[in-house]
Amino acid sequence: MNYKMMGRFIAQILGIEVIFMIPALCISIYCRESAAIRGFSWSMVMIALLALGLHALCRKGKKRFYAREGMVCVGLSWIVMSLMGALPFYISREIPKYIDCFFEIVSGFTTTGSSILPEVESLSKGILYWRSFSHWLGGMGILVFLLAISSLKGSKGGYTMHLLRAESPGPNVGKLVPKMKQTAEILYVLYILLTVLNILFLLIGRMPLFDAVCTAFGTAGTGGFGIKNDSIASYSPYLQNVCTVFMLLFGVNFSCYYLILIRQFKTVWKDEELRMYLGMVLGSIVLITINIYGMYDSLGETVRHAAFQVASIMTTTGFATTDFDLWPSFSKAILLCLMVIGASAGSTGGGFKCGRALLLFKNMRRNLKKALYPRRVEVVCNNGQMMEESVLSNINTYLSAYVIIIIVSFLLISLDGFSTTTNFSAVLACFNNIGPGLEAVGPTCNFGGYSVLSKLVLIFDMLAGRLEIFPILMLLSQSTWKKG
Repeated sequence: MNYKMMGRFIAQILGIEVIFMIPALCISIYCRESAAIRGFSWSMVMIALLALGLHALCRKGKKRFYAREGMVCVGLSWIVMSLMGALPFYISREIPKYIDCFFEIVSGFTTTGSSILPEVESLSKGILYWRSFSHWLGGMGILVFLLAISSLKGSKGGYTMHLLRAESPGPNVGKLVPKMKQTAEILYVLYILLTVLNILFLLIGRMPLFDAVCTAFGTAGTGGFGIKNDSIASYSPYLQNVCTVFMLLFGVNFSCYYLILIRQFKTVWKDEELRMYLGMVLGSIVLITINIYGMYDSLGETVRHAAFQVASIMTTTGFATTDFDLWPSFSKAILLCLMVIGASAGSTGGGFKCGRALLLFKNMRRNLKKALYPRRVEVVCNNGQMMEESVLSNINTYLSAYVIIIIVSFLLISLDGFSTTTNFSAVLACFNNIGPGLEAVGPTCNFGGYSVLSKLVLIFDMLAGRLEIFPILMLLSQSTWKKG
């Protein structure tokens, strides 16, 4: 295990985190928020000292970097980044308990959007900005950002591929272009362009600049932290529709946008995962609209709320325009299914991913055919390409780990005495990086009532869900830390 190499990476990430706190500090200074100024100032000094010390300790070391180091580096980076990112909340005393600060920032970086705060609007603007910006930073991934801005040795396909694979959401990660650094650059350019477009469309609808920026950060990262107690409900129908469209856009595999830019329109149109994603969105909107018809004043309002919540849950954003916990059981069941499936692979969304679900279904269909016709050779294809058995095996392994983590987490947080629906939806909401659940953790409630143990379990779920399980599980494995 190359500890010094990993230490240098973590030091660089902490340095980037300090730089990204500067705008939040400037906002606090402009708004004369003394507590937030103190929180960010001391946090930046402490994190900078830690980064410098870590860099000095790990300055000399071997350059070798393998898949194991990549997994461990990603897992450790996100934990350390979250531990340090929680400091402004705690030092400013805007969130008194450190476990709550840690929960809140992990929810931000993992783009979950679950909150322990009963009163969001009481926070200072600097803290609100940092809270929302954590979504944007976590959406595409801070290590992807590091790969995009730095000229790391090995960028021709060495350890950069291990890092990108470990942090990026989806069953597999490929190169858009030959060099991984260029792939990371393309991803972030697309990400920034879509974010800027989102802000512009919100400003056209006369949303205040600060609100537009924070809302766009939450939409881009598919996180869902709002700066209003009622999330997006108090904004105009136009602004809600803009959020719906951009949530769906950020739930699409970013490679599709690159293919559009290079005019590969047919390839995009024939993409099976994209078709599944859009089909599920449209089908769910129609079914929920029919089911909740009559609950709102007009058909247009009904469709707007149905479309918004489907987009919000399918992309695992977690914004809300209405209390969907009051909807009929059938509509809530659809939303629970969308929670599990999630957005497209290669998007900023969470969940099991449409790509995985599609391949899992195809593999199941193949195994059924093999049982009926043992001598027939059956293969699983995706977008016209035959899938390797290793990919299908990895998906089955992922599903097993996915189910086990949900069961164990559900049992552990059930010790707190909340209802079965509350606990199950809380685990699904955190593990799939969605945000709100049902009943006591619904869109108008929060996670503050859970014990320290349950919050730690849900923090683990958020990190495991965002990092596709294995980088976090590897940290708990004894074999990871053995020599050789």
